[in-house]
Amino acid sequence: MYIMKAFIFLLLGLVCYSAQAQYASQAGLPGSTAISATSSLFESWATQCTIYRGCMNIAEPSLGLASAGDSMAAIGPADGLTVSLGDSGIAVVTFANPIFNGPGPDLAVFENGFLNPSNDSQAFLELGFVEVSSDGINYTRFPATSLTPDNVQIDNDSYIYANNLNNLAGSYIAMYGTPFDLDELAGTPGLDINNITHVRIVDVIGDISDHSTFDSAGRIVNDPYPTPYPSCGFDLDAVGVINEVGFTNVKTLTDNVSVSLYPNPATDKVTIEIKGTRPEGLSATLTTLTGTVVREVPLAQNLTELSVIQYPAGMYYLVLHDANGNKWIEKVIKR
Repeated sequence: MYIMKAFIFLLLGLVCYSAQAQYASQAGLPGSTAISATSSLFESWATQCTIYRGCMNIAEPSLGLASAGDSMAAIGPADGLTVSLGDSGIAVVTFANPIFNGPGPDLAVFENGFLNPSNDSQAFLELGFVEVSSDGINYTRFPATSLTPDNVQIDNDSYIYANNLNNLAGSYIAMYGTPFDLDELAGTPGLDINNITHVRIVDVIGDISDHSTFDSAGRIVNDPYPTPYPSCGFDLDAVGVINEVGFTNVKTLTDNVSVSLYPNPATDKVTIEIKGTRPEGLSATLTTLTGTVVREVPLAQNLTELSVIQYPAGMYYLVLHDANGNKWIEKVIKR
């Protein structure tokens, strides 16, 4: 009987532990998915932002609305300047070009959380849901998860573990973006994950009692509440684009030579443009993700069109190589 009870307690302990540490760690720690604001992954940033402010305290509307910052703070690269949404406030951002579903995360959202000085696994985090739209009317929310216990209210003197959070903007500290992968929304009726024109961030009301907000599984999301200040709620810094429709990627081949690929994603052809003196014997090879060669062409001119219309949709690698054995690789998305 003792052995059986010990086994049961051990099993329960393992279950509890797995529930406490299911997701990625805080920025700077092993296993984190946080993306630095200075990462070369970012191809562009939000160009317009509209803010719909929420209350400083939804339980006391007479206190007024959040007022810190303005919409301009959310435009362009992450820089630490923010606009506060307030309880259940909303920000809608748009871009110069749509976002598409490429390999890995496609966008990242930046907030201004900060670490617990006594524990770098914890941070003061104000959270938000992220929704996307391909028409500016109908929005789809990324399925969000919060495993933070809801028996004690998180307040202004409390910290949260990032590894209890998934698909909640603001999971990471300032200057580190929370990534979102459009592939998770594939098959959603009315949503074109290869043509996302609008991203909407909705503040999470962290109240665990009368004004609770729930994750996709119906669990209460516990984050700092109340925060009855002008800078209350989710503080939006920026939204970065990782996979941008129409993005022209320029890669340096040598000190005096560069190559541009466009359009990317492509539906029928990709143009390879060489600027400068072409290296001797330069050619391009198109391969699948597993390395299977599907096309090889010499780059005898500074402008070469490579047909891709006959290939299945997906991601490919374009490998440029010269007579000296040098190689340069870029991803190509076929739509």
